[in-house]
Amino acid sequence: MGIILNLAVTAGALGIAVWIIDGLEFTGTWWQYLLVVVILGLANFIVKPILRLLSLPIILITLGLFLIVVNALVLQLVVWLSGIWDLGLTSTGFFWATFLGAVVISIATWVLNLVLPDGD
Repeated sequence: MGIILNLAVTAGALGIAVWIIDGLEFTGTWWQYLLVVVILGLANFIVKPILRLLSLPIILITLGLFLIVVNALVLQLVVWLSGIWDLGLTSTGFFWATFLGAVVISIATWVLNLVLPDGD
């Protein structure tokens, strides 16, 4: 999948999560949203594999369920960076808003990747 299509899928999934989850909000402009999507894509590309490697024993013990927590940690990092750089993505709390937002983003990304062509 190309970088642009991957960013479009991430943007759509984040938009769905912001729309569905109470407490996960975006109040910025379109270019700030684009920056948040790029930060989320970079965090998924760089930080997520490191967290997966470091938490591999816990992931194995929980039969992969801990990956939801890893996704929530990556989303919380993006929310934190968005707050530092005043990009407009906010979360009212880690457990409900960010955790459920990560679940919605994961499901929406999976569905959007099923619907959209891979380019192969």
